[in-house]
Amino acid sequence: MISQASNYRRRAIVDQIMRGMAILATIVALIPLFLIIGYVIVRGGSSFSIAFFTEAYRAPIALGDDIRSPGGVLHGIVGTILITGLATLIAMPVGIMAGIFLAEYPSNSVAMTVRFCTDVLSAAPSIIVGVVAYTLIVRTTGAFAGYIGSIALAVLMIPIITRTTEEILKLVPQTVREASMALGAPKWWRTLTVVLPAALGAIVTGVMLAFARAAGETAPLILTVLGNNNLSYNLMAPIAALPLLTYRYTEQPFPVLNDLAWGTALVLTLMVLLVNISVRVATRNRLR
Repeated sequence: MISQASNYRRRAIVDQIMRGMAILATIVALIPLFLIIGYVIVRGGSSFSIAFFTEAYRAPIALGDDIRSPGGVLHGIVGTILITGLATLIAMPVGIMAGIFLAEYPSNSVAMTVRFCTDVLSAAPSIIVGVVAYTLIVRTTGAFAGYIGSIALAVLMIPIITRTTEEILKLVPQTVREASMALGAPKWWRTLTVVLPAALGAIVTGVMLAFARAAGETAPLILTVLGNNNLSYNLMAPIAALPLLTYRYTEQPFPVLNDLAWGTALVLTLMVLLVNISVRVATRNRLR
């Protein structure tokens, strides 16, 4: 009895130590996140105004010793929505269908090749994707355009959507598949009407994760979109984007444009956060 009580106390002490270490590790991991978000909010929040959201770029104006720029980043917000939205429309069907294939036919030799290529592509630096898009499309067509940036971002999004869809579909209970098989449903019909609806909420979350990564990429856009200081809705021509504005305004010698860069960074952060919250609210009942 004494040895059992001693063993129990030892295990309880070890459990408390490990719990404390886990909590401490979580706090340490969250500190940089809150510091970055807090700093972006402090620096970028001061740039928010009506003109910031309703006007495009305006050249800095010298008023005595003060340099002001009454412009905003409306052109960047519109450009980001258009470019990333088109990239999502391109990547979503390809990624979801590839994920379905990998989950439903895991032992196929083609599936093993696709899985390997997906893993390699997901680890590829975005600058490489931008260089490839520039070489194959921009130099071939002889012009920068928004749709080329969408294609480059779609390449970055497809591996994320594919692997997320595959892992989520693997979590669907096998009994669900067996129940549909017992009713005589073929495999393709079972996948479309039973397996996919069961995992739809999680798949949408994976798509939004890919959207969040694509929305913040800068390197592919520098080499494909180029940028535009005017408000434009034309994806067949150079167009603005929030990551591009953040990059361009940061290297400017005017403090007013540096402040706009922090503002665009905050807008981009809030945009990604809003998309994720909206998706969770929209899929809340389905997940339940």
